[in-house]
Amino acid sequence: MTLHAVTSENWSVDAAPAVALFLHGYGSNERDLAALSAALPEGMPWASLRAPLQVGQAGFAWFQITTPGNPDPAAVEVATDAIWAWVDASLSPETRVVPIGFSQGGLMASQLLRTAPERVLAPVILGGFVQAGEQPADAQLREERPLVFSGRGSVDHVIAEAAVARTEAWLPEYTTPTSRLYPGLGHGIDGRVLADVQAFLAEQLATVR
Repeated sequence: MTLHAVTSENWSVDAAPAVALFLHGYGSNERDLAALSAALPEGMPWASLRAPLQVGQAGFAWFQITTPGNPDPAAVEVATDAIWAWVDASLSPETRVVPIGFSQGGLMASQLLRTAPERVLAPVILGGFVQAGEQPADAQLREERPLVFSGRGSVDHVIAEAAVARTEAWLPEYTTPTSRLYPGLGHGIDGRVLADVQAFLAEQLATVR
């Protein structure tokens, strides 16, 4: 499975020690999150990936929605493997990825961390959630507690309550989270989110640019 991507103008597989990966939500496409490049440190290359499953004329998904907030683990594994295959084919082995995901893409950002944390820096989960059950690198994460940004709207009713609760319990147990709840925000991203993500990435990526 080969994923399609759009990339920054300064894209080069050998140019930087870290590359941002934008991972869109259900029913969207690879162009949806490109505007988030404004939150990246200046000059940081990025790629925005298109999820593999088509769910409409111009929409795509990382996995089908079966039970809301509790996707089929096999489907999540297939999507995770597809992203890592793209990374392996497109980037040098030394390049680390900064996954920035919204909704379903937020889950995929967490899955990259939970499967190969040595390749991941400063993941950002926006309006998303984490998969139930133990994942391959969870024991390592519990020891290392990597830095993660998680943000959601206070009136976001798209993600199932059980998945939100699971995520809020998981983050402090396995990571060092910067968590934000945005009053009045639904299932989306606004200027407050962008500013907080920008500040988080500027601090966490200052030494790897």
